[in-house]
Amino acid sequence: MAIASEQSKLLMRRNSLSRYLWFTATSMATINLSSMQVLSFLRVFSSSPQNIPSLSFNSHPKPSFNLRSVTLKPYNLQNHRARVVVLAVKNLGETEPVVVSPENEGLAGELPSGAGVYAVYDKDNELQFIGLSRNIAASVSAHRKSVPELCGSVKVGVVDEPDREALTQAWKSWMEEYIKVSGKVPPGNESGNATWVPRQQPKKKPDLRLTPGRHVQLTVPLENLIDRLVKENKVVAFIKGSRSAPQCGFSQRVVAILENGGVDYESVDVLDEDYNNGLREALKKYSNWPTFPQIFVNGELVGGCDILTSMYEKGELASLFKK
Repeated sequence: MAIASEQSKLLMRRNSLSRYLWFTATSMATINLSSMQVLSFLRVFSSSPQNIPSLSFNSHPKPSFNLRSVTLKPYNLQNHRARVVVLAVKNLGETEPVVVSPENEGLAGELPSGAGVYAVYDKDNELQFIGLSRNIAASVSAHRKSVPELCGSVKVGVVDEPDREALTQAWKSWMEEYIKVSGKVPPGNESGNATWVPRQQPKKKPDLRLTPGRHVQLTVPLENLIDRLVKENKVVAFIKGSRSAPQCGFSQRVVAILENGGVDYESVDVLDEDYNNGLREALKKYSNWPTFPQIFVNGELVGGCDILTSMYEKGELASLFKK
């Protein structure tokens, strides 16, 4: 009976092992077990005292790969964005022209003041120049004044949220398109052609200084220096700040009126305590005028910003500066 019992137990273990092997071989091909489930499943059978053949879930050898070093170039987001911006600009041939003849006084309202690329054609519809600008309307208006005979119409491509790269890409795309069709560069873009290049603004005159500096003791009253200054110069503007960087709205307005009128004038910074120390109080006494700026013409006080603005609006300044 004991032998039969041992044989029966051995037979049961063999049957269990057979079922286990069959289950593993068939079910693993159709279902995916998590790692925790597999470990739990194996743990049950590992408790058996009999030797169970080890199972390998990697029955096929792993493929070998010949790894080679690969150099990756950094992705330039800026250049990519510039190309995307250019795609939003129409081709030169697809862009509709706008007439810019001298008779078209409403030009400023028809052209955008934003940044972009533009192409100027003459009255015979021949392309003369392709340019880029931060203010298209202002640039085209300047061309119309400087070379009216070459400005018949203009095509415009606006670049939204522009930077230098995006503007350059837009300009380059129009240039390449024109060269591909015509086989030549626009006359205004040829090397050495200065017709379309904006004229450089002349350097502004430096502000005058009444003294060599605080460390120098004056031998004459400051009022005498003021008197000599306004009488030896035709137009003198005593302002807050320099002519290139006025420090108050009234001084800025005065400088703008004089600059726009093409007036040759001298400027003195009343806020310069290093070289014009004490000038504000001395000038108030000399002119009997309490505020700044102060404008003198031919040694006589004309007034401040309000008076100069009023004369400018009435067209009276031209005759004043001709005296």
